[in-house]
Amino acid sequence: MDRTLVVYQKEPIMKESILLSVPNFMQFPELPRGCEVTSLAMLLNYAGVSVDKLTLANEITKVPYQQDGFYGNPHNGFVGNMYTYNHPGLSVYNEAVEELAHKYLPNQIDNFSGEDFNSVKKKLNEGKPVWVIIGSTYTFLPEEHWETWNTKEGEIKITRKVHSVLVTGYDENNVYFNDPFFPDQNRSAHLKDFVTSWTQFGSQAISY
Repeated sequence: MDRTLVVYQKEPIMKESILLSVPNFMQFPELPRGCEVTSLAMLLNYAGVSVDKLTLANEITKVPYQQDGFYGNPHNGFVGNMYTYNHPGLSVYNEAVEELAHKYLPNQIDNFSGEDFNSVKKKLNEGKPVWVIIGSTYTFLPEEHWETWNTKEGEIKITRKVHSVLVTGYDENNVYFNDPFFPDQNRSAHLKDFVTSWTQFGSQAISY
């Protein structure tokens, strides 16, 4: 008699709320546009890697703000200048941030951009904060805040109201995060609004 044992692996049960205590770093005064590398510095330090925001700012791949009639593409590197508002600059997206993070945590970085917010919750339940790109208002950004850029890779939609934070927790109503604009840990935004904003920017998310 053939007896086949079938094992079903259950999804881990996620907590109704979780809040990690991650040391917060501010991007100011040295990096007025450096929220992405500052949030990455928080993530890496929490993972046990001692690296500062200025080192990451120096090492992140960069692309010109404008060259040969094309705008820079944040998917390729930081666009323009992150050190001063006196020169044009914008942002950097998950691809270049993942590449830099791999230098410090080889073969450990998990870029799960494009997945739903449950993937962020799963990481938090593992005790790992999550780097994200989001709108600076933490809610839906209307069309008037967006513009179309012609890059070498084609047209992309961008907005000046782009920001990066490190997600540290959630509960039934809120998402908690370290915002490099502010000195305090675990600021909060309404869960639905936060997820809507995050999704507008392509659900970009990196952890380890």
